[in-house]
Amino acid sequence: MMRATRWMPALCAGLGLSMAPAIAVGQTPPRTIVVESPVMTSGDTMPRAYTPDGRNLSPPLTWSNLPDGTREIAVLCSDFGAGNPPPWVHWIIYGIPATADGLPEGLPIQPDTSMPAALSGAVQGLNGWRRPYYRGPAPPAGTPHIYHFTVYALDQPLGLEPGLDREDLLEAMEGHILGQGDLVPVYTRF
Repeated sequence: MMRATRWMPALCAGLGLSMAPAIAVGQTPPRTIVVESPVMTSGDTMPRAYTPDGRNLSPPLTWSNLPDGTREIAVLCSDFGAGNPPPWVHWIIYGIPATADGLPEGLPIQPDTSMPAALSGAVQGLNGWRRPYYRGPAPPAGTPHIYHFTVYALDQPLGLEPGLDREDLLEAMEGHILGQGDLVPVYTRF
């Protein structure tokens, strides 16, 4: 795998991005959740299997260090270097039970296919293509893009309907985020 850690902060700065989560004035900073994957790490190149150049599977993710009081989990995958306006959203999944410790590889892309039992009640929201499933990175050839897989721990079940986009989800989560963490791989097409 290509190690990109040394240039990722410069790329973020060049795009006007911060690697730190935004905190509203007067809000308690969320606890940092540890987000990992058995197939990728922050700063390294994302395997092709999780992109349209490969099998376009949703990647497996795990999380730990959830704050006490976590009642629900949500995950967003965003590319802050794409979109008009940025970010371009590759994946949204919310309503994840607090008992879940991650997401398996290859979640369903057909709306009528059930989620695994451990994710009962979870819903995939609308990505940037307005589709309710994961769609992996496909940046312009030769241009590295970074992808933020952000996990949010929420203080209550939000009971959200299917079909939310990023803005809808962020608005619904406002004031309910106890913790968050990121896994930030890179992908470049050649």
